[in-house]
Amino acid sequence: MVEELLAAAAATGVAVVVYIGAAARVVKQYERGVVFRFGRLVKEVRQPGFTLVVPVVDRLHKVNLQIVTLPVPAQEGITRDNVTVRVDAVVYFKVVDAADALVRVEDYRFAVSQMAQTSLRSIIGKSDLDDLLSNREKLNQGLELMLDSPAMGWGVAIDRVEIKDVSLPETMKRSMARQAEADRERRARVINADAELQASKKLAEAAEVMSEQPAALQLRLLQTVVAVAAEKNSTLVLPFPVELLRFLERAAQPQGASAQGAQPHAESAADAAAREERRVPVAPPEAFQDPVPILPGEPPLSRPTVDLPDLAPLPDDTLAGAPADPAPDPRDEAA
Repeated sequence: MVEELLAAAAATGVAVVVYIGAAARVVKQYERGVVFRFGRLVKEVRQPGFTLVVPVVDRLHKVNLQIVTLPVPAQEGITRDNVTVRVDAVVYFKVVDAADALVRVEDYRFAVSQMAQTSLRSIIGKSDLDDLLSNREKLNQGLELMLDSPAMGWGVAIDRVEIKDVSLPETMKRSMARQAEADRERRARVINADAELQASKKLAEAAEVMSEQPAALQLRLLQTVVAVAAEKNSTLVLPFPVELLRFLERAAQPQGASAQGAQPHAESAADAAAREERRVPVAPPEAFQDPVPILPGEPPLSRPTVDLPDLAPLPDDTLAGAPADPAPDPRDEAA
């Protein structure tokens, strides 16, 4: 009898151990347990720690409540100002209601990923390129609102959405680089022009002060000489008064004008004398007529006369280089 009782107790103990081993569950601190009994949801959500379920009857599903980092694949779209870009982002979300995350949506991770991609493409189409590059904080907030609205019905809360990178075509990058360079050059020119304006005003004030005190100009000249001499240069440049140059120019102008006026007279007289010396005597036209006998009763023959053109005067250098007349041959004289 005792042996039977001991065997029954042992069997009961083994059955209890097996039951506890089959029913015991451990839920971690960052998890929540959702129990389905015969396929129906048990409203009570199991908290972290040790818990028991009915074997074969209950099914325990553990849901992670940690923040999930979900990268959104790069989405290509056309902005409102007709620029093709590729934008990728990252979504941070967590489960706030474990039961809704399991019951209301099949796979809340996949659902959030697809919703994020769709919302990102929508944001690209509604925004300008400048907003994507410089006003990302506003776009992040708009994207977060677009995701948070449907995610709340799935028991998921969107913690944060960030746009990671915006990829532009190479032609657009070069255009933006040229635009930035032109803008920097424009600002540099404006700064230089402003500096020139301020310097001109200061120089005008300095000139006004120096005009009242002529000695200030001499002092400034001496300071310039000292500054140049401090560099140990072999050449010293001194400014020359412009008024002195103008005075010398006015003084030399009458003498030069009189010399220029007298020179044409002298040249014309010399040319006339040279032409008289180079004049060659020309025989009268009768000397060139051949003696033709005139028969009695015939009218005298008339020959046409030819007007010889005036000989142009030869240059002086030509006459100077011409050979002298040769000496007369004695044989010609004897003949």
